[in-house]
Amino acid sequence: MARVSNVKLLSGHFPVTMETGAAMYILNSSMQAGCEAWRNKMSKGIVQVYYGTGKGKTSAAVGQCIRAAGQGLSVIIIQFLKGKEADEFNFLGKLEPEIKLFRFEKADRSYDLLLASQQKEEKQNILNGFNFAKKVIDTGECDVLVLDEVLALPDLGIITVDDIISLTSMREDYCRIVLTGRNLPRELLPYADVVSKIDLEKDNTI
Repeated sequence: MARVSNVKLLSGHFPVTMETGAAMYILNSSMQAGCEAWRNKMSKGIVQVYYGTGKGKTSAAVGQCIRAAGQGLSVIIIQFLKGKEADEFNFLGKLEPEIKLFRFEKADRSYDLLLASQQKEEKQNILNGFNFAKKVIDTGECDVLVLDEVLALPDLGIITVDDIISLTSMREDYCRIVLTGRNLPRELLPYADVVSKIDLEKDNTI
């Protein structure tokens, strides 16, 4: 443990000795091995879903992101339909570049509270976010992609379930794609590898 601590202190002020050099090699090799093990485990690409009426779906997805980043993997989160509710996750900006958070919507309020004229403009912003997700997958820009609340978009007529299925089919170079939302379309179920339902049993805060 002392040798690993010494590695952290190397910033040009200390000579790299054989001992510290070996420690650096061991540390880097360990990180690479952990990353490679994760990649091998997820080599076929995993589609994971968190859905249901309960709170905590986004938090569960973010937990996956932090775990992946700890393994040396790159993560992108794209949030939809959140409005100001998403402010609680602004701390993720401190974790860049390992975890990058994107929101394409401009309004402060959630989509369903907007006027029809505002929804028209916001719909295009949401589509831009979804198209960005496809580009991220197509270019292999990250290892783990989270599409937060994407499962609600078909209910609003912004995209179709087939659009989501098509996106998940592009996942070959990915370790994991995580989808969240209140409802899980039955047509999407065969394309999901891991499905977790989070139900609300009691909430005295409502």
